[in-house]
Amino acid sequence: MNDEYYMKIALRLARRGLGNANPNPMVGAVLVRRGAVVGKGYHRLFGGNHAEVNAIEDAGGDVSGATLYATLEPCCHYRKKTPPCVNAIVGHEIARVVVATLDPNPLVNGRGIEFLNQHGIQTRVGVLEEECRALNEAYFKFMTTGLPFVTLKFAETLDGRIATVTGDSQWISSESARKLAHRLRSMNDAILVGLGTILADNPQLTVRLVRGRNPIRIIPDSTLRIPLDARVLKDQDVAPTIIVTTARADEKKLSALETMGIEVIRVYEDERGEVDLEDLLRRLAEKGISSVLVEGGAGIITSLLYRRLVDKIMVVVAPKIMGRGIEAVGDLRVRGISETLNLSFLRVRRAGGDFVIEARVENSEG
Repeated sequence: MNDEYYMKIALRLARRGLGNANPNPMVGAVLVRRGAVVGKGYHRLFGGNHAEVNAIEDAGGDVSGATLYATLEPCCHYRKKTPPCVNAIVGHEIARVVVATLDPNPLVNGRGIEFLNQHGIQTRVGVLEEECRALNEAYFKFMTTGLPFVTLKFAETLDGRIATVTGDSQWISSESARKLAHRLRSMNDAILVGLGTILADNPQLTVRLVRGRNPIRIIPDSTLRIPLDARVLKDQDVAPTIIVTTARADEKKLSALETMGIEVIRVYEDERGEVDLEDLLRRLAEKGISSVLVEGGAGIITSLLYRRLVDKIMVVVAPKIMGRGIEAVGDLRVRGISETLNLSFLRVRRAGGDFVIEARVENSEG
């Protein structure tokens, strides 16, 4: 067996933390001694033990002379909830540590490896690095740019419509595709929809069709037109809502929202007097929100794409043709082919009778 073999096991373990570890990265760890796996662990839950500690505990504590495989560089600083993993590695006399990639967190970023080397522990970095970085793409973008990773998701007909001319959109996609959308919600820190979607559909924006945690609900509303009986303003103990507004906000409405326990933040206006989406994303990052799922509508989809603020797109294409209707994407002011938004397809799959296309936006902010 080689290092790549055991790192693949660690990566499979890391994926088990999907939707629960964030905003921390998903990390898996495997302990091997004399050619046998003696301990496995992964970061199960934000605030819980890290993968390395769970692997040591799984091995029963006696791991002297073992090799540790970890998908991310072990931390070397005290967090609010957990001590440094490098201390546990040194204290349990682990002989060798193999990691997929360095941690981009400036509090770590090579210091963990340096600490281990200083204590006589052999290290190797870069085993299956690309796979690990892809697994934690939101974490890496957040740490390196200071902005959250933005995933844009929408369901459309084969001719690119997300609703009829009357605004009816329920349901374009199949139940299988809707379950996939709810799973995607559970994987992100926050969900963002435009005010138009709130006014038209009055959605809950919670996770219901699958098991998982609810994201924070983000609603841009430049003048605070949101109805006080909107469903996203209820059940704040289940899923908190943040209303993002501007200096043009109605002060009485703002006071009423705050009385209801709704957090309202003010950001800059864009050239149209609407919420500046880049400033919004910066403010969310300041709150520790590292990943945002955007579910529409057409106005906010278009604005985010025009400003190149989207990292990944997930489009559910239903086998329906609508003809006239509301387009998924509006005018991006493209006048020549060279100005088009370039995508790199990642995955195409089936969900019920629909196709689901995942693509990376090649010239995005991240």
